[in-house]
Amino acid sequence: MPRRARLAIANVAWHIIQRGNNRGACFFSEGDYLCYLRLLAQQSEKHGCAIHSYCLMTNHVHLLLTPEEASGPSRMMKHLGQCFVQHINRTYERSGTLWEGRFKSCLAQNENYALHCYRYIELNPVRANMTSHPGDYRWSSFRHNGGGLENDLITPHPSYLNLGDNASRRQATYRSLVESGVSEDLATSIRSATNGNFVLGSKTFSREIERALNRRASRLRSGRPVKVKS
Repeated sequence: MPRRARLAIANVAWHIIQRGNNRGACFFSEGDYLCYLRLLAQQSEKHGCAIHSYCLMTNHVHLLLTPEEASGPSRMMKHLGQCFVQHINRTYERSGTLWEGRFKSCLAQNENYALHCYRYIELNPVRANMTSHPGDYRWSSFRHNGGGLENDLITPHPSYLNLGDNASRRQATYRSLVESGVSEDLATSIRSATNGNFVLGSKTFSREIERALNRRASRLRSGRPVKVKS
């Protein structure tokens, strides 16, 4: 069965996950994390993708970004992945693939849903029992979004900017949101939308995406096929 074409649209936030092949490691040293972030900065600028949040885990990567063009994320991830694999293969004298395959993604509705992805991404090390607080993890954007540490890679999403009228208030409000955690139901919804290439948002948002792309953007309910209106 052919795989579903990716939901791709500009000026909407994308949550992206890319995993290591067979869930294997992608990062083996501090230099690998630094290399990935350097390449991410280069490729995101080149392909018009504003990075809002990220977390580099041992065997996978989470990104939240908004593209200027619908094809931007795919182009960015292709070149980023290729350049990083070259670094890993050259550094560790290995060959072959590093990534599982094409990355997973979902379109996240603005307002609360984008902020849900912020929190979900930056709480990954806590859920994985790697640290007790996201600020203790070096390879995520929390220290910038929640603590004000300078990070030129990050462009704040409008929903983040709406958290306060200055940087200190936004950071404080965001820290409170992160401290409230992410419910299991919300985490399941984010994983399901991302792994399934669906939208993360309201029914109205889903219908808007379906009309824009003329295709289904959410899971079918059993026994109730959905027709997309043009």
